[in-house]
Amino acid sequence: MAISKAPMFFQFWYSFLFLVSLQSHKILCSIYQVGDLDAWNIPSHSNPQVYTKWSKLHTLNIGDSLFFLYPPSQDSVIQVTGDSYNSCNLKDPILLMDDGNSLFNLTKPGHFYFISGVEGHCQKSQKLHISVLYGNGSAVGSAADGPAAAPSYPTVFGSIPAQSSPSSSDSPFLKMPLCFMSVAAAVILAFLVAV
Repeated sequence: MAISKAPMFFQFWYSFLFLVSLQSHKILCSIYQVGDLDAWNIPSHSNPQVYTKWSKLHTLNIGDSLFFLYPPSQDSVIQVTGDSYNSCNLKDPILLMDDGNSLFNLTKPGHFYFISGVEGHCQKSQKLHISVLYGNGSAVGSAADGPAAAPSYPTVFGSIPAQSSPSSSDSPFLKMPLCFMSVAAAVILAFLVAV
């Protein structure tokens, strides 16, 4: 008598759907190309506020990523504090990305500030301020709350940077991107149901 694998498939599928229905947050993470078709460069005279408009059009959440595309021999991206953003100060960046295809992962809520690392570009409006929502979709505090640093991949195919040591109240499990936790939970649940 042959054993049908169909019931196991349905158990896996229903378990996966159940897990998805329990999630109150989105499961899929998105990668957003900064500036869309304009990419990362000095804004044109016809669209001088491209990055201000771009940031208002996108709702960014924990787990999403920003993709900066630019010619590496002509530009770079630096993450800076709010004060450095406002004054276009290139000194003491939080993070420098200069390879032409930089990916910045949003791993915590807050305000993030980016400017071009080339002298004079920031003064020509090549700068970006974004706000990343909390996991429940609520807005972050005022921009005066200070910068939010997040681990980043220097390039799309780069290595994972060293993580800062968490404080005693921080749980590394809670800082994992939601999409990774959802997939891991689905795989574990499917394995337990199949066994």
